[in-house]
Amino acid sequence: MPLDLSPLWISLKTSLLATFITFFLGIAAAYWMLGYRGKGKSLIEGIFIAPLILPPTVVGFLLLLFFGKNGPVGKLMQTFDLTIVFTWYGAAIAATVVSFPLMYKTALGAFEQIDSNLLRVARTLGATERTIFWRISLPLALPGILAATTLAFARALGEFGATLMLAGNIPGQTQTIPMAIYFAVEAGAMDEAWFWAIAIMVISLSGIIGVNFWQEVREKRRAGGRGQEAGGEVFYRPDSNFESCGLFVDIEKILPSFHLKVAFTSNEQPLGLLGGSGAGKSMILRSLAGIETPTRGRIVLNGRVLFDSEKGINVPSRDRRIGFLVQNYALFPHMSVAQNIAFGLPKGLSAGSIRVQVEELLLNMQLQGLGDRYPHQLSGGQQQRVALARALASQPEALLLDEPFSALDTHLRSQLEQQMTETLADYQGVALFVTHNMEEAYRLCPNLLVLEHGRVVHHGSKYDIFERPNTVGVAQITGCKNFSRIVLQSAQQVEATDWGCTLQVVEATNSQLSHIGIRAHQIILTSDSSCENTFPCWLARTSETPHRITLFLKLHSTANNSQDYHLQAEVFKEKWITIKDKPFPWYVRLDPLRLILME
Repeated sequence: MPLDLSPLWISLKTSLLATFITFFLGIAAAYWMLGYRGKGKSLIEGIFIAPLILPPTVVGFLLLLFFGKNGPVGKLMQTFDLTIVFTWYGAAIAATVVSFPLMYKTALGAFEQIDSNLLRVARTLGATERTIFWRISLPLALPGILAATTLAFARALGEFGATLMLAGNIPGQTQTIPMAIYFAVEAGAMDEAWFWAIAIMVISLSGIIGVNFWQEVREKRRAGGRGQEAGGEVFYRPDSNFESCGLFVDIEKILPSFHLKVAFTSNEQPLGLLGGSGAGKSMILRSLAGIETPTRGRIVLNGRVLFDSEKGINVPSRDRRIGFLVQNYALFPHMSVAQNIAFGLPKGLSAGSIRVQVEELLLNMQLQGLGDRYPHQLSGGQQQRVALARALASQPEALLLDEPFSALDTHLRSQLEQQMTETLADYQGVALFVTHNMEEAYRLCPNLLVLEHGRVVHHGSKYDIFERPNTVGVAQITGCKNFSRIVLQSAQQVEATDWGCTLQVVEATNSQLSHIGIRAHQIILTSDSSCENTFPCWLARTSETPHRITLFLKLHSTANNSQDYHLQAEVFKEKWITIKDKPFPWYVRLDPLRLILME
């Protein structure tokens, strides 16, 4: 053991100071770069990580030029009779510069791994960017930040080349452990070199092992509560005290591969946004919530202009009073159920008022006793109710629901759907419900907005849209499976060219009509071949579901293969048992009242 232990104390104080500085600088730089979208981002990123790539002696040389007596900082410090070169402060600066990239990159990775939905939902709940940082981003990124701090400390502790260039090797003043090892080996003092090598390994590895152990213990504690569930799926019914004047939307969003252009209005009745993937449903909700900015247009809610491209109005998400329930619910994982709900309450309430309102929400949502649990300890249905309670706690004037049942199993989905129907029926604000499930939309929403490729193709009552879809696309979205091109022969007669038959229809007065369709469950199998629109058919194949059989039928002649068919007809299994053994041909009737004429 060497008699002089000054390298240990010098290394500890320089590396601790360097870590303290890089902790704040690295987090600030990482969070800033996370949201930076300006020019020169790659250049800035390159400067930040340059000390990690460049040889330490090059970094030390540049620092010497910067802090030396002829450098800009060195000349400035000379006026105050101060110097950095050949002092332990110089060693701390060198350690700070070389450890900063590790802190920055690791912290940036920790921030990037945070679910962006959590931040978006926090904004819709009225949180400022400062609140989001302190209450959401920093706590969730904490494990990564602690790992970054440990790596930065280890890197600062082991710095050699840059420190030697800037601070030199002055025993008792600037000689750190790495330099003590180097010069001990050079002098042949191998025992001393071994002592310092073991010392620096113990210090560095103990920090890394300690952080890893803390993370393992933390994960085990979190995992210990998984799977705990509570029963009771009853929804809170909000008592809103505002008057609903409605929602006006006329926006356009132009992206390289997508063009959204929609205009519609909605009142207190839930409006379902129905369409396939990529139709623009979620983009509309994100634009309403202020998460996305339309290219142009106007959004007005209850007389308040939320967005107007011509007037330069774009109200921030936190001020729009819009509740947003996203697909994965976006509950803050580091907050308890009670804290999640309290986050949605209006700001400025006293602690007592917050506690009373949270308890009331927990009681009404049948979540009593679960206030201290965390999201991962809840069932899917409970998570959904917590997210909905949090959204309603903010007293929103509009409630946006983005496929809230997509993550649930079939049984729970059906149960929660019924309760959501009651909630939306009592909710006095504007409600928009996004789904690609036509049956879900039909059950929950009196009015529907059907979208295709970013355009509104039909807007009206669900009865109108399902009974009289105006285009083939709308009919397909609403579940119609049978289509044929047509040639108009008269106002009451058309030729279905794909089915090879002439059909009597109720009335065909629109010259733009190009197709005819009929829903699978409305096809009639009959033994009376004398009725109008009745044709012989043969079975090509069948497809079975738990309660129904889908029959693939070919008209006029036998099928050549399983894909050779004209129509799909759905019958209950009880009906199938009575007809399956009957000889062919069967007869199918296409009721004129059930035929759909469309463009």
